[in-house]
Amino acid sequence: MTKVVIAYHSGYGHTLTQAQAVLEGAKSVPGVEARLVSVAEITDADWADLDAADAIVFGAPTYMGSVSAPFKTFMDASSKPWFTQNWKDKVAAGFTTSASQSGDKLGSLIQLMVFANQHGMIWTSLGLMPGNNSSTGSVDDLNRLGSFSGAMAQANADQGGDAMRDSDLKTAAHLGQRVATLAAKLRD
Repeated sequence: MTKVVIAYHSGYGHTLTQAQAVLEGAKSVPGVEARLVSVAEITDADWADLDAADAIVFGAPTYMGSVSAPFKTFMDASSKPWFTQNWKDKVAAGFTTSASQSGDKLGSLIQLMVFANQHGMIWTSLGLMPGNNSSTGSVDDLNRLGSFSGAMAQANADQGGDAMRDSDLKTAAHLGQRVATLAAKLRD
């Protein structure tokens, strides 16, 4: 079995909803086992699962132009697997949510990409053309926010995770499926 772990932090439920979509996408690939790890409640068993994974997808809300403080705490705590290079050559990807259309989400994805690169991981792009960027496009398009580096979602600050746009969740599921497919290929 190819193992995929989605390591995420969610402050208000939006990023959890996005993480669940990534999970569904990863699980849709035959021969893939996937699970979520909340980095705010990480256990020794979770760290062991991260070390044993073939792929890790990182997800955090974008607050003030970067990942949330609990996710940054997780990043800092990953110095042990960094020192021993436990995550080297694993497939990696990232996703983020913020209330604004831009919200400087790219800054968070770059932060996650640099983090993965420091661990010697193989970063996976979203692999989609931008949606909603022509007169025939719509907010229902996959990749409606036009990211290449990972999955972005916009969620209204005054609504919960259950009110997220379906196209953003389908984009997250696409990312999970892409990561799982690549990890399975590399495992063969």
